[in-house]
Amino acid sequence: MSSDSTVLGVVLLIRHGDRQGFYQDPKTYTPSATSITPLGNVQEYQLAQLLRSLYLNASSPSYIQGISTGLFNQNQVQVRADAGGEGGVIFDSTVSVVQGLWPPTPASNTTLANGTTIVGPLGGYQYVPVESVEPNEDVSLEGWTNCNTFNNATNRFYASPEFQQMQASSAAFLSELPQYLDGRPVTLSNMWNIFDFMNVNSIHNATFFNTLPPTFLAQARALANFHEYGVFTSPQLQGIGNIAGQTILPSILNGLHNIQNSSNPIKFVYEAISYKPFLSLFNMTGVAAAHPELAGIVEYAAAVALEVRQPVNGGALTLRFNFKNGTDADFVTYDLLGGNGDIPLNQFISTMSPVSINTTEQWCAVCANTVDRGCAAYVVATPMAQVSHQGISPVGAGFLGAGITLAVALAMIAVLAFLGLIAFGRRGKGLSRNVMLERRSSEGGSVEKA
Repeated sequence: MSSDSTVLGVVLLIRHGDRQGFYQDPKTYTPSATSITPLGNVQEYQLAQLLRSLYLNASSPSYIQGISTGLFNQNQVQVRADAGGEGGVIFDSTVSVVQGLWPPTPASNTTLANGTTIVGPLGGYQYVPVESVEPNEDVSLEGWTNCNTFNNATNRFYASPEFQQMQASSAAFLSELPQYLDGRPVTLSNMWNIFDFMNVNSIHNATFFNTLPPTFLAQARALANFHEYGVFTSPQLQGIGNIAGQTILPSILNGLHNIQNSSNPIKFVYEAISYKPFLSLFNMTGVAAAHPELAGIVEYAAAVALEVRQPVNGGALTLRFNFKNGTDADFVTYDLLGGNGDIPLNQFISTMSPVSINTTEQWCAVCANTVDRGCAAYVVATPMAQVSHQGISPVGAGFLGAGITLAVALAMIAVLAFLGLIAFGRRGKGLSRNVMLERRSSEGGSVEKA
């Protein structure tokens, strides 16, 4: 499919690499600190080498037209990294990525007046500017923390029949975990922390890895996927569960606009993030509905590449959605917004623009916050329901409704059943046949059935 169009630019969304243990409050998602590991740095560096071969190699079918393949050109590149939730892990991951994208080169040198040529340190190391996005100053990469309406929606999800049904079904499995969890609370509402502890120790602790029953990590992951997809998505585009996607959309759309504008030199935009925006964006774009295997937590060093393409026969610019989940060998193209492969770039922009949260003031209103993250500077005079995003196109609204939720819900139930996660006893008996997945609505306390 690459031969029918050329790449004008790309917006990349990349999760950080492997890290040490991490805890986040299951109700507010207030985070603790952690640190990247050498494995995490290697994962990001290897991803970057692949990206370089795809986009910065003039002989590649995906080469970005006109981008510098040698020395780093600051005018063509924008790099932003979330500096909040997981401490320096995301920023450190970004450093490894840019090292792989623009490796040291003897061409990084200068000639002095006396004729001496000086090559930069470390064989011509290239220093790539990375914008550190501080959550207290910029909500774009971490829109969910200190968001009161998001916290309320999370609590409603925990109280929903869907969640209660899953909690009952998973009780037998959860009752077998305390001996492996070092005193952590073993509840479905704490499922992300349970899975993360098991995952980190399965990677770094040989004793833990050899002791944990072979199926337990996959079972915990499936429950964590159910948990996190329920928290970080909503059936409606403007639903508060999609807050992680709504707040990152302006930087994505801005990157696409810059690439689209032939007079703008920007060709390469890289947003370094945690796993949460992936969940919301996969839901909002319909990718998870079309490909239910993506309705869950992405792996370390997972990457989305939104390619802006010019068809070789002319015509309107298109957008291609490529995704690589962690250490998968290659990127795979997925359908989005109900399309088949590439879609018109303007369709994506017109569908997503009305629901993007563009300013801190808008975020403060949507999140009903008058205190934190700069909100004290604004007077929130309009109820959230009135400042919520209006004008979603009929196409977008019709496509991204209850049908998406139903498709994803049924697929997730199938995965859980396959892994023995409905009634989680070791013998797999007593499977619940009539689990009806329900999704919280974005406003009020009602629960909307899929």
